[in-house]
Amino acid sequence: MGRILRGIARRFPVVTLTGPRQSGKTTLAREAFPRHAYVSLESPDDRAFATTDPRGFLNRFRRPVILDEAQRVPDLFSYIQTMVDEDGRPGRYILTGSHNFLLMQSVSQSLAGRSAILHLLPFSLAELHERPLLSSDTIGLSVRNQRVPKERLWDRLFTGFYPRCYDQRTHAPEWLASYYRTYVERDVHQILSIGDQETFGRFVRLCAARSGQILNLSSLASDTGITHPTAQRWLSVLEASFLVMLLRPHHANYGKRMIKAPKLYFLDTGLLCYLLGIRRPEDLEIHSLRGAIFETFVVSELHKNYLHRGESPRLYYWRSSDGHEVDVIVERGEKLIPIEVKSSQTLATDSFDGLKYWLKLAGRQAAAPALVFGGRECYVREGVTVYPWFVL
Repeated sequence: MGRILRGIARRFPVVTLTGPRQSGKTTLAREAFPRHAYVSLESPDDRAFATTDPRGFLNRFRRPVILDEAQRVPDLFSYIQTMVDEDGRPGRYILTGSHNFLLMQSVSQSLAGRSAILHLLPFSLAELHERPLLSSDTIGLSVRNQRVPKERLWDRLFTGFYPRCYDQRTHAPEWLASYYRTYVERDVHQILSIGDQETFGRFVRLCAARSGQILNLSSLASDTGITHPTAQRWLSVLEASFLVMLLRPHHANYGKRMIKAPKLYFLDTGLLCYLLGIRRPEDLEIHSLRGAIFETFVVSELHKNYLHRGESPRLYYWRSSDGHEVDVIVERGEKLIPIEVKSSQTLATDSFDGLKYWLKLAGRQAAAPALVFGGRECYVREGVTVYPWFVL
């Protein structure tokens, strides 16, 4: 992603890099721009300087600068606007931040049209395997044979994809527990001023139990013991903080009544496993939500695939009111790529039923179908390209 970041910085005076805490934003920015000055606004001294004298703070830098956790000083954005209007050299300011809600609010108010925006999520599977991303646009078109990794699927999903989980000195479950506590006690409180953290914690865990399911916000609010507007507000903060995403239904109904609610997904399976109380990879393999967790993994990888190429995701799902469903629909121009997801290592004949049903309805609009499963082979079966999990 560093190449994409540098390319965009050659066209815009400001580049905003946002994503969840500990996803590697600072590391990426500093490696991509080693000659830029760097300052973190988490530092009390630098934050105080930027708050009390924004112009003087910015005038310190005689060369382009990386401003880390820029959302901590919202007033700074108006001064950056003035400076880039006077001197619009590309790549002058690289802004990073973990609070997408707070950061984007400041960017939209002061830097609209002046800042490019990139999102960095935790590692993708391709990054961990040190290979190029599989383009979501080409999935289904060809068989991709790759070396079978030594790791087991369930070990990978249990650990998740946050960079710190791959530090040799870090025990992933302990780090994820600390990460979650920090997020609730500090970040969410800062945005929402939630007094009852126990209730919010229950809300997050109930969301985890619904990952991979169609969202019923009224039911979620009722089970948590909060109002519908509160549930909506809390969910929007989880989404803005890159902990969850909502997969919208595809608009085409093909003459059928459609489900119109989005599906809820967590963006990291390691954090999801922690919230579900799964404490060993072996427990995950036999867990009742194994299929939903695997589907969460596939959807999050496809989501990263777009974001880490600097593009907006074009992902949807399709489900009719009588229960026919395709897990993921990828828009590729005027064509639609249907993708089915199965966690099993072997596939039964009925694994392809949802795709066959949808293909008949979609007709010429349909592109080559695909199925991602928990097995280890790549092949074509019944006109469907079947991909093992590690190809994503």
